Amino acid sequence: MTFTVEEIETIRSQALAMETSGKLPQTFLDWIYERGLFKLFVPEQLEGHITPLPEALKRFEHASWINGSFGWLITIGSGGGFFAPFVSPSVARAVFASPQAVVAGSGHPSGTAQKVDGGYIVSGRWKFCSGSTHATVFTANCTVDTGDSSETPQIRSFIFWPNQVEIIKDWKAFGLKATESHSIVVNELFVPDVMTFDISQPAGSYGDPVYTYPFLPFAEASFAAVSIGLSRHFLDEAKLILERNKEVWESSSVNRYAAVQAKIDKMDALLARSVTQFYDVIEESWTRHVNGLPLSEEESMRVSRQCKESGSVALSCADSIFPYMGIHAVMEDTTINQIFRDLHTVCHHSLLVAFE
Repeated sequence: MTFTVEEIETIRSQALAMETSGKLPQTFLDWIYERGLFKLFVPEQLEGHITPLPEALKRFEHASWINGSFGWLITIGSGGGFFAPFVSPSVARAVFASPQAVVAGSGHPSGTAQKVDGGYIVSGRWKFCSGSTHATVFTANCTVDTGDSSETPQIRSFIFWPNQVEIIKDWKAFGLKATESHSIVVNELFVPDVMTFDISQPAGSYGDPVYTYPFLPFAEASFAAVSIGLSRHFLDEAKLILERNKEVWESSSVNRYAAVQAKIDKMDALLARSVTQFYDVIEESWTRHVNGLPLSEEESMRVSRQCKESGSVALSCADSIFPYMGIHAVMEDTTINQIFRDLHTVCHHSLLVAFE
């Protein structure tokens, strides 16, 4: 177990206070630093704790089962380690070696960059940078302005230090309230070449297989694991509500207790099957990958489909049970309501939405 029973109880006891403050207490961040959970994809050469993808996903699930914002921040923060091989060893050490190192940023190319001698002039605003106020570094994507409109737009990634960005505190979502997923802004910032990279061209400095696993299914699997952890917590909380109301619900005209219990049991079994399928598909793709067999486009799509399916099942399990939890469940200061909102927020991410 990553966290003790006492630590889990402490985190959950602060869940509503975290929503009010909009961030994790420093104590909880210290627990993450101590366990190296922001460095699950950082190589040992950079004081990291490089972890096979299937194991990392189970850690994301566990942390999200404890609390949604807590699990999301660990997932997003550790995901930044994926970029370590794409920069020079000296830059990678400056970015990742600190015990408190954590990356925040955005993959959407909502900035522009103009090439100049020695680097680029960058301007832009990037939304949804989770962990923005405790991040030690930011990454953001830009469209490079070459001056030739006939060329295919080039997307490049840029590294900013905290003192180079302005944080706009605009995260107003109804869930994951403690993730500080704010926007960042830079205006005509000079970024030297060494602080930029192309995610399609790894420098090859670190040889762990996680760095050559396709990035899109890597991200989709990470988010699916968060949704699974939240759905498990939701069903656990539903069972507690069921037992607290047993006497009253058993005496209702429709024997509400038995009816709700049957619904929870059905969703519990559905989620369990989906979780098994999810990890089976991930393990199969990971085993193939570490054995040097490249994933075909169809195999990558299979991972992608499973991630979306598991996210959909995680959400539908909560949606199916929520109406039966009583009027108190609609109150924002209840645990089940918070989990419900967090789960919906995660599953609104475009990487978990199936558009087919």
